[in-house]
Amino acid sequence: MYSRRFILGSLAMSALAMRIKPARGAEPLRIRVGWVVVPNDMMPILPEATHVTKYLGKTYVLDMQHFAGTTPIITALASGAIDTSALAFSSLPLAIENAKLDDLRVIADAFQDGAEGYRTNTFRVLKDSPIRRVEELKGKVLATNTQGSAVDIAMRAMLRKHGLDDRTDVSIIEARFPAMRSLLQEAKVALIPAVEPFAADPELEKISRPLFTQKEAIGQTQMIIHAAREGFLKKHRAAMTDMLEDMLRVLHFYTDPAHHEQAVQVVAKITKQPTARFESWLFTKRDYYRNPDGLPNLKALQANITTERDLGFLKTAIDINKYADLSLVRTAAKRLASKT
Repeated sequence: MYSRRFILGSLAMSALAMRIKPARGAEPLRIRVGWVVVPNDMMPILPEATHVTKYLGKTYVLDMQHFAGTTPIITALASGAIDTSALAFSSLPLAIENAKLDDLRVIADAFQDGAEGYRTNTFRVLKDSPIRRVEELKGKVLATNTQGSAVDIAMRAMLRKHGLDDRTDVSIIEARFPAMRSLLQEAKVALIPAVEPFAADPELEKISRPLFTQKEAIGQTQMIIHAAREGFLKKHRAAMTDMLEDMLRVLHFYTDPAHHEQAVQVVAKITKQPTARFESWLFTKRDYYRNPDGLPNLKALQANITTERDLGFLKTAIDINKYADLSLVRTAAKRLASKT
């Protein structure tokens, strides 16, 4: 038998740690994982799903480290403070270009926005707002979570599509996603991005309406990917493949409608939100798309990075195929398929 010890901090804390040590045998690899939001990132769910995972606590253990956004994760990857993480399509090329992480590799899909039949983010105005067209945002104050983030790129792209200069025709302020509803309700801003799980807030639904969607702005988005540096992957290929297989196991388990109630309970517990916030959409087609084999949409990711460059956030063209190593997740998916 194996003893288990979990150390789980709240989302407001900067770290969520978990240790599981076997009673004998080789010490499992400690993998330090950066994450931002649950359930968009599946990794923090793994410690709560040990009835599903196969290798957690045996070949690897997780040290979950929480970040407010994906851009601060770049520094942690560059300094070696974490080993693998979630990165947005917008922060990935910044890590390559600005932080000179030429050895950074895309290893798996986290989730995609705007896939056919699935959720896309909305950009919302007050329900009684006179603003009906994007052009009418001129001179207004808009909210974003952070400059250069995925939703920020989408918002700026939509403004430019409609003839507005995102630097001079509007004012853009930064705010955390949990604060967006209050900013809009108090008319401190005219527009906010609404992403899950915050978009599922019934109070936000009552006071607001969508002006446009992320898909309308930039098409399908490879919103978040999992990444790691090449040296770590080469040194710890077996354990990282085991981790990805466990991630896929948990994904398959909780996207099964038969386990929907369990999924809601787990995510509500981790996020400290009421279950009602998740019941109608979590891991359904009302949620973002997650590839069942963990494969990111590299074509969409390339288009997203090109948009980022067109907006002036990148100086150079980046061929994302040079920075992708999907061999581990392909192996994980193949192993999992052979066991089912």
